[in-house]
Amino acid sequence: MTGPSFWHDSLPQPVTPRPPLPGDSEADVVIVGAGYTGLWTAYYLKKADPGCRVIVLESEYAGFGASGRNGGWCSALFPSSLSKVAKVAGSRDAAIALQRTLNETVDEVGAVTKAEGIDCHYAKGGTIILARTPVQLERAQEEIAEFREYGFGEEDHRLLTAEEAKAELAATDVLGATYTPHCAAIQPALLARGLADVVERMGVQIYEQTPATSIWNGEARTPHGNVRAETVVRATEGYTKTISGFKRAIAPVYSLMLATEPLTDAQWDEIGLKGRQTFSDGRHLIIYGQRTADGRFAFGGRGAPYHYGSSIKPEYDSHPRVHTELKRVLDEMFPVLRDVQVSRTWGGALGVPRDWFASVGYDRAAKLAWAGGYVGDGVGAANLAGRTLADLIRGKRTPLTALPWVGHQSPKWEFEPFRWIGANLGLRVMDGADAEESRTGRASRRAALFGRFLGS
Repeated sequence: MTGPSFWHDSLPQPVTPRPPLPGDSEADVVIVGAGYTGLWTAYYLKKADPGCRVIVLESEYAGFGASGRNGGWCSALFPSSLSKVAKVAGSRDAAIALQRTLNETVDEVGAVTKAEGIDCHYAKGGTIILARTPVQLERAQEEIAEFREYGFGEEDHRLLTAEEAKAELAATDVLGATYTPHCAAIQPALLARGLADVVERMGVQIYEQTPATSIWNGEARTPHGNVRAETVVRATEGYTKTISGFKRAIAPVYSLMLATEPLTDAQWDEIGLKGRQTFSDGRHLIIYGQRTADGRFAFGGRGAPYHYGSSIKPEYDSHPRVHTELKRVLDEMFPVLRDVQVSRTWGGALGVPRDWFASVGYDRAAKLAWAGGYVGDGVGAANLAGRTLADLIRGKRTPLTALPWVGHQSPKWEFEPFRWIGANLGLRVMDGADAEESRTGRASRRAALFGRFLGS
């Protein structure tokens, strides 16, 4: 093993961190965080203005966090529904514009990675979300109805019959599914590391092993020196709590994953996913998976506890009970996998805002820009955030800067211990809701009530 995830382990060579910041420095833009958000922002800034002096500061190395550990879905997903976006924006058209732009973003990532020679195993097979109980099927039908209400046709989202769904993915107990073509499976660490190499060749200075401890009035402070700039970009997602003054802005929630050993062609013939579709099902406690380019099942889900004080530690990357449960769920869905070995388990922190509404923004007076709060749907959204930040920082008014997540301010999370109590109560509620729905055949009222607590 050469890194914190299977994706890092399978890089062509082990990661060698770049040197830290050598001392005090100046730039036009300093970006804190070398994940997707920070790297895409640097990329589009340099594409628009090659003379722009950009410095990226990273506490570990590019792609160390969620950008190198996630499920590899470059999707058009947004953590809030169309109706919630329309309510927040006060406009149906704004919600439609955001969704259509996210749809297009999946292709943008594919086009840029191809043009820049980043081989991240990009395969646009779409996403299939299975309905495996009558309640899940009802929710799938409601989801498609909402998309129709907002003008999205079958070319964007469609409902599959049980037979159609099983032809794509032969899981047990399938009653139907939704399908969208707007998703690509990727190898996330390859994308993060490749993008870092590209922006470095463009003239961006990347200093790894350089944690920023505070950002204030155009200055990012680190143990190795301070960087002054006209704009500081906070691109720290699940690690935002490490920046002084931002501990309650984003809650780090752990998502855990496993990768099986490579499967045989016969096993894949029995399972499906011939186009490397990403997949999930309609349960409340989220699961997600993909067929990797080398023929493994990469499968993950929620279930790990929130840690008091938004704590982030390497030992939280492993949770034997949750990893065992993930393998049980995988075996239950695909009995052909029961004797297949797990070759790697891992985990990592993703960023959750209090209202589950991702945002991008720029306070020019404070010299501070930010993006994040993707709730696990950041592979595609981070690209859109990077393009949007590049426009905002350069003072350009474009269709991207008019999207409804721009300038959105999520409320802060509660003080402890209320944050810890609420987050872990929610975990129990959603876990219990899935069991309740399987037992009763009715939608869980507890899940609906907790959804209101989150503002959905």
